[in-house]
Amino acid sequence: MRRVTRTLGIAALAAAAATVAQAQVSLPGAPLPQTPLPQLPGVTDPVAGTLRTASTAFTETRKLRVRELLRTERATVETDPQGQPILRRQVGALSPTPEALDRARAAGFTVLSAQALEALGLEMVVLEAPEGLSTRRALAKLRELDPQGQYDFNHLYVGSGAAEAPASKAAAVAPLPPVPEGTRIGLIDSGIDVAHGIFAGAGIVRHGCGGASHPAPHGTAVASLLVGEGADFSSLLPGATLYASDIFCEHAAGSLSLLALELDWMAREQVAVVNISLVGAKSVLLTGLVRAMTVRGFLLVAAVGNDGPTAPPLFPAAYPDVVGVTGVDAKRRVLPEALRGEQVDFAAQGSGLSAAAVGGGFDEVRGTSFATPIVAGLLARSLQAPDPSQAQAALEALAATAVDIGHNGVDPSYGKGLVGAELHPGRRE
Repeated sequence: MRRVTRTLGIAALAAAAATVAQAQVSLPGAPLPQTPLPQLPGVTDPVAGTLRTASTAFTETRKLRVRELLRTERATVETDPQGQPILRRQVGALSPTPEALDRARAAGFTVLSAQALEALGLEMVVLEAPEGLSTRRALAKLRELDPQGQYDFNHLYVGSGAAEAPASKAAAVAPLPPVPEGTRIGLIDSGIDVAHGIFAGAGIVRHGCGGASHPAPHGTAVASLLVGEGADFSSLLPGATLYASDIFCEHAAGSLSLLALELDWMAREQVAVVNISLVGAKSVLLTGLVRAMTVRGFLLVAAVGNDGPTAPPLFPAAYPDVVGVTGVDAKRRVLPEALRGEQVDFAAQGSGLSAAAVGGGFDEVRGTSFATPIVAGLLARSLQAPDPSQAQAALEALAATAVDIGHNGVDPSYGKGLVGAELHPGRRE
């Protein structure tokens, strides 16, 4: 698959993997310690009061979140050479050989967790650097010890949307055909408030956080746009079963090591289309995980992010095999904060949406995160089971419906064009 197919990435703090990973296995030579989870700011913590207004504030949302993360958690979080957040003294390894792990231990590294990703045919191992060795030097050392191995930082990923001031809704809502029986959709995000009334009739299968429930605004809003249902609320897939992975576990970011575990769960459950409204750094490890999913015929649908039109690409949306989604406003103009580039495959409504809020009620939401469920939901109607050829056919069918609203043909602002133009999911006034 080409650019209209892409890749992904995310998860909740690798230190948690040693206690919540159902698929952990012990490696020879050392027992896995029970490492504490760093206390990151809660996902409901305000980042800045101005994020609800100007588009320039939306552009700065993720940067402000990262800045706050670094300020409050400097003991456990730092940045990589590109300024992306990572867990301090942790390095991930994708399917390292026993010999490579022996060399790592001999050099003073400790195995924090080892997660068997059986459905993907991989293993995710998180190593802790010895005292006195920086995270950057630790990565360089492991690559030196095992030049053929796949090692990278344990990156952190955040959501790509925010609240906005109330906006007027479009009056007309085009009805969708009935959802095919047995339709399923995957969501990797923060937790969902399943007690909200619009989920009363929804089938939601939750995973992650050791079975604990941590409702959060971002995950709740995205889930509602996918499967919520009510007298004055519409979604893309009412009646479908939502497979929901929480990789945040009530924290402000999710680690790559936990993202790996949740991708494996989606593969194990054969959930063909997975919505990922998370953004962050490119990673050798994420590259391998995305490839393992897409070659098996899964469609990963990810938000391109809101760092601004000139910002560098964010991942996983920027991988060629991940479906990258941007957002537009009610006048079909690309959101000024949305990233531009060849990572954009489709555009969908990303502003003027009223989605479910934690504790009941609804919030106005904005960003590429909330355009992504429209694209994912439309694809899930066409792809019932992972299959490479059928996944390609689903993408081509969706592209055939796209409205060309930018330059003629594919362009860096709208990709192949606007899809779901008349759907207007969310609460209707």
